Amino acid sequence: MTTTEVHRAIDAVWRIESAKLIAGLARITRDVGIAEDLAQDALVAALEQWPESGVPDNPGAWLMATGKRRAIDRFRRDKLLDRKHDEILHTLERDEDTASALDAALDDHVGDDLLRLIFTACHPVLSTEARVALTLRLLGGLTTDEIARAFLVPEATIAQRIVRAKRTLAESKVPFEVPRGAEFEERLSSVLQVIYLIFNEGYAATAGDHWTRPALCEEALRLGRILAELVPGEPEVHGLVALMEIQASRLHARVSPTGEPVLLLDQDRARWDQLLIRRGLAALDRADALGERRGSYVLQGAIAACHARARTAAETDWRAIADLYVELHALTPSPVIELNRAVAVAMADGPAAGLAIVDGLRGEKALAGYHLLPAVRADFLAKLGRVEEAKSELERAISLTRNESERALMRARRDALGSTAPSR
Repeated sequence: MTTTEVHRAIDAVWRIESAKLIAGLARITRDVGIAEDLAQDALVAALEQWPESGVPDNPGAWLMATGKRRAIDRFRRDKLLDRKHDEILHTLERDEDTASALDAALDDHVGDDLLRLIFTACHPVLSTEARVALTLRLLGGLTTDEIARAFLVPEATIAQRIVRAKRTLAESKVPFEVPRGAEFEERLSSVLQVIYLIFNEGYAATAGDHWTRPALCEEALRLGRILAELVPGEPEVHGLVALMEIQASRLHARVSPTGEPVLLLDQDRARWDQLLIRRGLAALDRADALGERRGSYVLQGAIAACHARARTAAETDWRAIADLYVELHALTPSPVIELNRAVAVAMADGPAAGLAIVDGLRGEKALAGYHLLPAVRADFLAKLGRVEEAKSELERAISLTRNESERALMRARRDALGSTAPSR
């Protein structure tokens, strides 16, 4: 293999093995920051040695062995004599050259280790932004540059967030473990929130020139599928996977061949990915089979399923969607949910019914800077023939959105109001 081919192989191995490697080293060292440093050391060693020696038959085991040896060197060099580090060093030295121990480190504990790593990276002691960055770094294997480009922030900002997050975990003495009982439910909610935030940024980018960033959706889906395998008895996990699978099925149809956004009712449903839809519906069935009471992600997955089952936009069961939003709002009250319900009600009962709901939301502080509130209101007003009011609302929506593709779409809608019948 050429050096370039070896580097490509190393990149592929790292994408596959990095999360397991960091998780295994974190179990041994009991420190996520140290574990990532050791994993990076192992990666550097691979970049130095594999072009000469070739890619090993079991690259994951090679990286784990190298990481463990680096850990032994580190603990010896730092002369950490407290009991905790003595125990770690003793374990590492005992298993240093034992192949079976290396296999066990990769295989026997990999599920538990990954689950611990997910719960640690998403710990509530960290800010939401820090949780997202650390999760993509540790579990996604993304570089700081890749994360920065995905979220359109400076690379230095992401690097600082990651450094501070690891320091906070260490200073707060967050244990590398899966919580139990009531704490498990609370922490699981944080994990699901982080994964869905990553997905949403890919599905509808908050800023920049592109409306979608499919790579982030793929990463969130991968994390969701891993989590569903690790905790198969949690209906909300399957609900989130169902929601993401079904929404991801529309990604190709959400953008025209020339890059413009395409709204849901105007999409070519033949371009929807039927495999992802089937996977999403199967995940929703698993969620429903696990519990009588539906959580927020299961309900959102059920709403997405209503769209996925409709062969055409006209066949959409908007009444069922509106009822699901009522159920969702009762569980997690939110003005955004009410705004979404207004759209469903308008489709079922007419724009006047939807406008009445939206007008009741205009004083909500949470929606003060939310561009979709005036955008939705503009749509209802246009359908009711109140064109000048609709234009004014679209102007406000245009001023609030930070995504250039979405801004261009709204400008086109505004301009169309003066000459032709409004689009859906």
